[in-house]
Amino acid sequence: MAKDVVFTGLDIGSHMIRVVVGQRNPADHSLQILGAAESPSEGISKGSITSIEDAVTSISTALERAERMSGLPIEQAIVGMTGTHITSQDSHGVVAVAKADGEIKDDDVERVVDAAQAVATPPNYETLHVIPRLFTVDNQEGVKDPVGMTGLRLEVDVQIIQGLSSQIKNLTKCVYRTGIHVDDLVLGILACAEATLSKRQRELGVALVNIGASTTSLVVFEEGDVLHTKVLPVGGNHLTNDIAIGLRTSIDVAEKIKLEHGSAIPDEVQKREEITLSDYEGGDNATVSRRHVAEILEARTEEIFSMVDKELQSIDRSGRLPAGIVLTGGGAKLPGLVDVAKKQFRLPASVGMPTNVVTAIDKVQEPTYTTAIGLLAWGAGLDTGPRLSLNKLHSVRDATGKVKDWLKSFLP
Repeated sequence: MAKDVVFTGLDIGSHMIRVVVGQRNPADHSLQILGAAESPSEGISKGSITSIEDAVTSISTALERAERMSGLPIEQAIVGMTGTHITSQDSHGVVAVAKADGEIKDDDVERVVDAAQAVATPPNYETLHVIPRLFTVDNQEGVKDPVGMTGLRLEVDVQIIQGLSSQIKNLTKCVYRTGIHVDDLVLGILACAEATLSKRQRELGVALVNIGASTTSLVVFEEGDVLHTKVLPVGGNHLTNDIAIGLRTSIDVAEKIKLEHGSAIPDEVQKREEITLSDYEGGDNATVSRRHVAEILEARTEEIFSMVDKELQSIDRSGRLPAGIVLTGGGAKLPGLVDVAKKQFRLPASVGMPTNVVTAIDKVQEPTYTTAIGLLAWGAGLDTGPRLSLNKLHSVRDATGKVKDWLKSFLP
């Protein structure tokens, strides 16, 4: 792949739209970021489109800013999506090896993955990703790559990730109306893993938790394979809402207090530390204890982590992931969050930052940009870990092709 091929990652979040433009450096497989921009999200709630016109305007604003920064026109993008409508299910496929000599070819792998997809899809849902985990050749289990092996019977266990058809079409329609072609539609947390997790972490067993504004996404890896994915309907906005209710103040003041004085560990806050609400526009003359704010944040973060731990319990991995928990997204910047995670999950915990990135733009070295950079890495096909999009994964690229003509009928 030529070095001058430019890729774009478009992360459509509930709080911000983020765009990253970059290219692959074939010498060291790093990503060179040429431009990055963001704009507030309008018309998007919990990862779902609530107003087509507002969403198109927000996406267009972010794209225009990225074009100005990079000096390059943006014509296509890898688009990330999330939302509580995302579901996943396990499936199993079995086929007979086609060749008489029993040698397994790429066609056999494609056929067995297709066979695994022949499951009852919920009404009005479309498949986003089909992720093969492990193959079985005759009675040999745990095969990572069966191509070239010999056998008569080929089996595969896959995870099928699905999304509500209407939400997929609405999101794709918004992007097309900005004049941008959708190269691929990717579940945001999978793209985030591309930017933050190492191959060793995925092999050992790790959970990546992306705390966004309205949703918290989870993906669990073990032995290099995706074990579980989930999108939970809680996020950073719930922390802000709790502060607004607890202090009887406005959402805007609560958000500023969270960013400037927030902590998830009350014991580390001095009892006499106080916050004067009148220091903020719209705040009254009251003063509140900073420790009280920390207690509010601790209670909500513990609730979010308990929901994540319940998902880990459902796959019998609670407290059993050697590489621990990696926190990313805007919510991961809350002071003390890592310590709460260590206590709640009984595992090592850390904040996930974008890796293998070369840039002079400081803001992209933040947890908030991990999904956008992961989308960029997804498109560039970097060998930063077990690739999910290029050789192991059937993505929604075919699905977007099918609806492209339908979407164009809405364009002026």
